[in-house]
Formats: sequence, C-alpha cells, structure tokens
Amino acid sequence: MSGVLVELQKRMAAAVMEPLTRNETTRRIRRDGVAMEREAAAFIKPNDSLSSLERLEIYNRQYWFRLYSSFEDDFPGLQAVLGRRQFERVMRAYLDQCPSISFTLRDLGSRLHAWLTNHKEFTAPKSRLAEDIAGLEWAHIEAYDAATTPPPTPEFFANVTEETVFQLQPSVRLLDLSYPVDDLMIAVRQDAGSNDTSTNNATATRKVSTLRRVANLPPAQIWLAVHRQEFTVYYKRLTPEEYRMLTAIQAGNAFGVAFEAAFANSTMDEADRPAFLQECFHQWAILGWLCEPEIPSHEFARTGELQ
Repeated sequence: MSGVLVELQKRMAAAVMEPLTRNETTRRIRRDGVAMEREAAAFIKPNDSLSSLERLEIYNRQYWFRLYSSFEDDFPGLQAVLGRRQFERVMRAYLDQCPSISFTLRDLGSRLHAWLTNHKEFTAPKSRLAEDIAGLEWAHIEAYDAATTPPPTPEFFANVTEETVFQLQPSVRLLDLSYPVDDLMIAVRQDAGSNDTSTNNATATRKVSTLRRVANLPPAQIWLAVHRQEFTVYYKRLTPEEYRMLTAIQAGNAFGVAFEAAFANSTMDEADRPAFLQECFHQWAILGWLCEPEIPSHEFARTGELQ
C-alpha cells in the first residue's frame, strides 16, 4: 500500500509542478505529451462544480504563484534593472529550466547568476548589469542566513605571523562587480521599506524615476564585501588590494601569501603598505570578519586535542 501511495504522490507532484501556460492556466498537453485532463481524472474526482482538471488547476496555479511571489521578493533589484515585462520572461524561463529542488524557497534563486551568465539573450542589452545585481542579491540572501563563528581569542591575535591562517566569517561574501549595484540595491530596498502608502501620482512618479535613474548605471568596477552584523546585512566597498587579500584569506592562504596577493600589480607606494595592512587588519577585527580556522576531524583524532 505504501508503494501505491508514493507513486500517487509523485504523480500528483509532477502534475502540480508542471509549468503554467502564458495565460497562467494549466496546460492541456504536458511537455511529455500526456493529456492533462486524462492525467487529472486518473487520481482526482470531479465534484458538483469542478472537473478533475479544474480541481488540479487550483493547486497547479497556487504552486506557481507562490514561486513567482518568492522570486520577486528575492530579486527586486533585477526587476528594477530589467523592467516588469523582461523580468517576467527571465523569471518564467529560469524557473522552467531550473525548477525548485530544495525543501525551502530560500534556495530558489541559487542558480540564477549562473543561468543569467549562460542566457544573455533574456537580459540584453543589460546583461552584465543584470548579472551583477542578481549576484549581489543572492550574496545578500546568503549573508543573512549564514552561520556565525566565534571570533579568535586574544591569545590567537597576539601570536599572528605571516604563517598564520585565518578564515572569514561564513556571512562574508566578496564580489568583483562591473557596476556600482550597491547603490541600486540601497535605493530599491529603501523604496520597498518606505512607510509612504500614498497613492499620490507625483509620489509614485518620483519613486519610479529614482529607480530608473539608478538602474541606468554607467559601468564602474567596484569590489564589495557583503556581510552581516547582528540581523542586518551591509555592503562595504573595498580597495582592489583589500579585495585580493580577503579573497586569498578566504581561499585558506596564510597571511604572508595574502599580503603578496594584495599588492600584485598594485600601484600603491611601498611606503604606504604597512599602514594600509594595519588599518585593514584593524577594521576586519572590529567588524568580526576574522575567525580561527577549523581543525579537520581527522587532525583532531590524530592529536587528541584542540590547539
């Protein structure tokens, strides 16, 4: 009996998750050629007012409307960049080709940046800007949800050398961007969080105008750290040297290697570098970005103690 129930659940799930038509109705013919009316009748009884297909359509539409709503909530910046019509084409194509495979809607956009990179025809002529804003929005989600690791002890800080290895907090995300999309995201989120519920046309026009102006950003390379303090996500612009150094640390390199990476092809005067490094280290410690590296379980088993 349990096997029959599992097969019924799979069949129902497949029908519910079948993409809608452009008119947001249940497809009459599924992508694999199966007639949906016949499929619905196989496991759903009609009632006095609705056919089997019409009853299935209720769940089919609810499922997809929930996905659409979640996607829109997660990527308001992308919608501001592309406009409503183009954004909807992206959303429907992405969700069709990259269906939800997680128990939580939080992961719905996890593959979006890679998908946009490989499907520029959906975002032209703003493909690079769209990729940057989508990458920032996903980094924002990851930074908000990431775990927090205790900071290093004072003893650990006191014994730092060029051989010392740190890790970055799991909430820190480093981005190399072609557009200053942090400005766009701040404008979008301020607009979304506004308490102004007025329907005054002049107010609405000013909001739309502001978003459009910021969405039409000229290219300008920036390096960005997305990080969380308490329950708030912040964006911090970095110098290219700081970005390269943090990237090297995040990759598991010792401080000495990270220092070398920071100044590779750098135009910073050598006399200014010690003070720069000291200031970076000071800021990272204050922000709580640094943490001690985890000791692998096999290393703990070998030594029998934590160092």
